[in-house]
Amino acid sequence: MTNTTPMTVAGAEQLRAELQELKTVARPRVIAAIAEARAHGDLKENAEYHAAREQQSFIEGRIAEVETKLAHAQIIDVTTLPVSDKVIFGATVRLIEEDSEEEKRYKIVGEDEASIKEGKISFGSPIARALIGKFIGDVVDVHTPGGIKTYEIVDVQYL
Repeated sequence: MTNTTPMTVAGAEQLRAELQELKTVARPRVIAAIAEARAHGDLKENAEYHAAREQQSFIEGRIAEVETKLAHAQIIDVTTLPVSDKVIFGATVRLIEEDSEEEKRYKIVGEDEASIKEGKISFGSPIARALIGKFIGDVVDVHTPGGIKTYEIVDVQYL
């Protein structure tokens, strides 16, 4: 049994673009830098050579990491699912925080896609775990470092 990790279509596209960049731009550039540094002679005291080798190691490690993530990704396109008022992975959820009446909007995404600045939260985050499986109109309690926050789900969209 393989462990799959949920990922949105946009998240998978972002990883594929990064992989393409690493393989077609970064890798050839570092190979050229290593060749140039080798041409300077003595490799023991050649800082450029050692820096380029370290960069190559980082690039190859990242390529392997991205390929593994894509291989284990379960890509979920919520736009192909029947529209519902249920919160699921990939849904965009609008909430009202009960105490402050502040409106929040979050899209539930994979771990690598999460960005609070963009309103994207990981499916493993406390708020996403509290929301998944709930419906419009439900009230959920979320345990945060600052205490329990109560939210009402006012809208769910599959964008």
